[in-house]
Amino acid sequence: MAKQDRRRRVALVYRVFSHYRGPVLQRLVDSPNHDYTLVGARIDKHDLSIKTWDMPADCPFIETKWIHFPGGIDWQRGLIRLALRRDFDTIILLGNPRWPSTWAAAALARLAGKRVFFWSIGWYHVDTRLNSWLKRRFFGLAHSLLLYGSTAKKIAVEQGFDPEKVHVVFNSLDYETQKIERASVTQAQIDAVRNEHFDHPERPIVICISRLTRKRRLDWLIEAAGKLKEQGHPLNILLVGKGDESVTQELEKMARDAGVTVCFYGACYDEQVLATLTMAANVTVAPGMVGLTAMQSMAFGTPVITHDAPMLQSPESEVVIPGYNGDLFKHGDTDDLAACIKRWTQSPGVDDQTRRRCHEIIDRIYNPEHQCYVIDRAISGEPADDVNFEDMLKAR
Repeated sequence: MAKQDRRRRVALVYRVFSHYRGPVLQRLVDSPNHDYTLVGARIDKHDLSIKTWDMPADCPFIETKWIHFPGGIDWQRGLIRLALRRDFDTIILLGNPRWPSTWAAAALARLAGKRVFFWSIGWYHVDTRLNSWLKRRFFGLAHSLLLYGSTAKKIAVEQGFDPEKVHVVFNSLDYETQKIERASVTQAQIDAVRNEHFDHPERPIVICISRLTRKRRLDWLIEAAGKLKEQGHPLNILLVGKGDESVTQELEKMARDAGVTVCFYGACYDEQVLATLTMAANVTVAPGMVGLTAMQSMAFGTPVITHDAPMLQSPESEVVIPGYNGDLFKHGDTDDLAACIKRWTQSPGVDDQTRRRCHEIIDRIYNPEHQCYVIDRAISGEPADDVNFEDMLKAR
């Protein structure tokens, strides 16, 4: 831990605390460096699909309510009072410029002498001139930014923000549990997945864990698989997830017409089962975009292929290092997607070196411990300590 200016009393404000954030939240609450109190709703009544963290009873917590207005404009009650409270000297706000209460709380907290941080995706697509202006004004309310990815930081610096005050915190899942789950998966279980779901279990498996929607561009995956079949390189495709029935029917017809073998597994929320399914595959392919699935796949040692257009991606796509632990195909180019898949499906399964390469980036960066380290540093007033991917690879 870097040298601190002093111990801070921090209010960490979120909309709702999702289940997958539990490990990093627990580390922050247990931090020996600062005192964190969580502030937010217990559940999101307007999106009950969000699984919330089962917060320990002794966790410092302040509950807030939400008022919903037409057009997606929401107000978080209690933030004005929070911004003026004297028992907090630092406030971390979820950086969403569509929430007027966040603008007001940030401005008032600064007037009250508090340090203000925004935890946000930040910049992830090309904005209109008006939106770009609004974002600069909004993020300018914070003393420092906590962003999910290096691409967002690059854009922030181009927009005039001080690079030392833009901290890349990346993202994380429950990595300690994932390591236990992957260690428990046996070759017999992997063989069972191949034999149970496919008539030709010897063929390479491509897995995609996602809602079956049009924006995920699973049609690109089936089209690419059809091209590989014509080249004499047939695949087994494992689609894990549910979606619109019409989309599923379209994909089923497309697969039949192309002679591509696809197993529509359905939704799965059992982490142990997901570990087995992922480790049975040669590669995870997310044609339309990839988010948390990229970290999950890498944690289980399976490389990831997705497209190369950062403005159409989630920040987690940065976990993919082309040619090292996966690949990036040219957006919309199914010939290039097919070529990428072929490179990663030359053997019956994932080799040990590739699995280690997938694990190491999660070990180094995309885990709760590293997130807590970066956030604690930022709260202590230390300059951003960015990860250099090229240096990390050279050190191996």
